[in-house]
Amino acid sequence: MDYLHFIFLGILVLVIIIAVILIIVLSKKAENRGYERRKTEAEAIFGSAEEEGKRMMAEAEKQGEAKKREYLLAAKEEVHKCKLELEKEIKDRRNEMQRSENRLIQKEESIDRKQAALEEKDAVLNQKLENAKALEEKAKAEHEKQVAESERISGFTREEAKTYLLQALQTEITHEAATKIRENEERIKQESDRKAKEILATAIQKSAASYVSDTTVSVVSLPNDDMKGRIIGREGRNIRALETLTGIDLIIDDTPEAVIISGFDPIRREIARIALEKLIIDGRIHPARIEEMVEKAKKEVETTIKQAGENATYEVGVFGLHPEIVRLLGRMKYRTSYGQSVLVHSIEVARLCGIMAAELGLDVEQAKRAGLVHDIGKAIDFEMEGSHITIGADIAKKYNESPEIINAIMAHHGDEEARTEIAVLVQAADAISAARPGARSESLESYIKRLEKLEEISNSFNGVESTYAVQAGREIRIMVKPEVVSDDNMVIMAREIANRIENEMEYPGQIKVTIMRETRTVEYAK
Repeated sequence: MDYLHFIFLGILVLVIIIAVILIIVLSKKAENRGYERRKTEAEAIFGSAEEEGKRMMAEAEKQGEAKKREYLLAAKEEVHKCKLELEKEIKDRRNEMQRSENRLIQKEESIDRKQAALEEKDAVLNQKLENAKALEEKAKAEHEKQVAESERISGFTREEAKTYLLQALQTEITHEAATKIRENEERIKQESDRKAKEILATAIQKSAASYVSDTTVSVVSLPNDDMKGRIIGREGRNIRALETLTGIDLIIDDTPEAVIISGFDPIRREIARIALEKLIIDGRIHPARIEEMVEKAKKEVETTIKQAGENATYEVGVFGLHPEIVRLLGRMKYRTSYGQSVLVHSIEVARLCGIMAAELGLDVEQAKRAGLVHDIGKAIDFEMEGSHITIGADIAKKYNESPEIINAIMAHHGDEEARTEIAVLVQAADAISAARPGARSESLESYIKRLEKLEEISNSFNGVESTYAVQAGREIRIMVKPEVVSDDNMVIMAREIANRIENEMEYPGQIKVTIMRETRTVEYAK
């Protein structure tokens, strides 16, 4: 109720203030009116304001009492509701506690029963353990007795018998291990041979190349025999100019409508052939025109060389080679070895290396690269001193090829030990490409001389009974006298014969040396 009094008091004060203000305002407005009249009016206004304030206070007190009774009733209802909910919750919790207590009592009874059963089992186990200990003691005593009897009978102490058994067991295990090792080695060797043959067969089947004939001459056809005189020129000046500019020999003989170009440098021979064909087509043959056509032929051959090198790299899929190496690859288009095109041979070796590297899980691109450049020295070996292997390795070093590529070049004919798997693949691919039937050709005379030389080298060794060159000279089979050459000496003899063949002969591919030794005993029944 206090706050209602404050409200009413505030209202009353406000009314009084308003009345005072009105009195002041009215007093100012009616300044010329009489003071008494103004006072009377002000008192009347003040009285009415006081009565209005009292009335409003009484009304507010009545409303406050009604609100108070309303709030008290709502509070009592809320308290009663909370009391009922609390009593229900207490009852539920008591029931839950009673159920939990019952469950705990049941668990305690179950645990007591299990504990009693465990104590009973423990007693039984203790009894069995005691019985087992007694039996163990008895068995131990019996074992000691048997050991002593065994030692007396065998004459070995326990340690001696243990050592003897261990030695016997070790010997048996060593024998079995050696047997297993031999079996595994034989199995692995057979499996390796089979796998190697499969890889080589797959590589050969997937690669095929055409070959050109090895030649040191080129033949140019003439439209008629009168052209021969024009090629020779007055006092031979035309033919001398052509031979001087190209560095080859021009042979004009009785062969009808043909001129033979002879020379060991295939590039020069090709330049001379192209220049002569252009001169024949042009018809104007004189030293100045010959010089002009030779220059054009040189540019044409150089373009052909560059294109051939690029085609070879694209065909194999080897990129990033130095432009000079690509040019040297193109030069090998005009280089042959035993009738086999060196460029085609290099492409085939690169393919074979790539196929075998893929089968073995090696770097295919590196293998192809090594196979493609392994004979790069043959592009200029007729212009420089040294073997094509040394020249090729120098070229690879000069143009920053990797040590693996250089080793493959040096090792593909056995001049250096193969230090990587790729070098071994290049050796195998080179032998496959060179040794396969039809890959290379040679004259009948040189072929017969090579077979005779093989048999001569083999027959020069002491103890050799007979020698046979087979497989078109790819294998030499030697029969030795068993009373002179032992099994151990056969290994040394085979190595010595192979070394002499490598040092004294030139041959494509590789030659297999097989030595056979047979002991026979003959007796007649009469």
